[in-house]
Amino acid sequence: MDTNEQRRVIEALIMASPEPVSADRLAKIVPQLTAASAKDLVNELNTEYQESGRAFEVWEVAGGFQLRTLAEFSGYLQQLRKERPLRLSQAALEALSIIAYKQPLTRAELDEVRGVDTGAVVRGLLDRRLLRIAGHRDVPGRPLIYATSRRFLEVFGLESIKDLPALRELEELAREQGIVLPGEGGTEVDQSGAGEEASVEVAESEFSSVANVVAENTEQAIESLESETLAPSEPETPS
Repeated sequence: MDTNEQRRVIEALIMASPEPVSADRLAKIVPQLTAASAKDLVNELNTEYQESGRAFEVWEVAGGFQLRTLAEFSGYLQQLRKERPLRLSQAALEALSIIAYKQPLTRAELDEVRGVDTGAVVRGLLDRRLLRIAGHRDVPGRPLIYATSRRFLEVFGLESIKDLPALRELEELAREQGIVLPGEGGTEVDQSGAGEEASVEVAESEFSSVANVVAENTEQAIESLESETLAPSEPETPS
């Protein structure tokens, strides 16, 4: 199979898959293809899309490749799909931001940073599959520890958690992805936020970031996160 045919097969596989397809997976499916050459051919596809003015491109997210429309078309897609919006309160956005940069965290540790009980917020983020249970903390009581999920990477448009931008750049990145931030959109209260703050409304298919809009009582804690390394510690093994 020549490279032109390999490129066409790769395009078909990425287009047909509902989830990101890794280079290793492509190499196992496409004859005479290596993981390294798969990445090269994906780059060629993107060059072809850009030169021909296509409305989509291949993103490298969550350890794989996924075909996505360009951010400039997000408004049109929302009108087409008429999806029921996903509403996240400012409390949920704040908690998700903290966990993303400090993971893995127990709920008690998150409570300490935010200064309020976060039980309802954490449950809401788990329900939306933006968080996952990463194991237990090796302390008395063995509390659960939480980390961001693969879905978080997918909707945030990241290849890995190490690709998180500086905390203060999240708002700009959110806007680039067509995200409506607090103060710019809906005002309905999300039940997972227990009515703490106004909610933010985003279309679920277009939600691809978390914001850096935080409550004043946690501003100092958030600023301290920026001075620490963004690379998360390894999750503890569940027992």
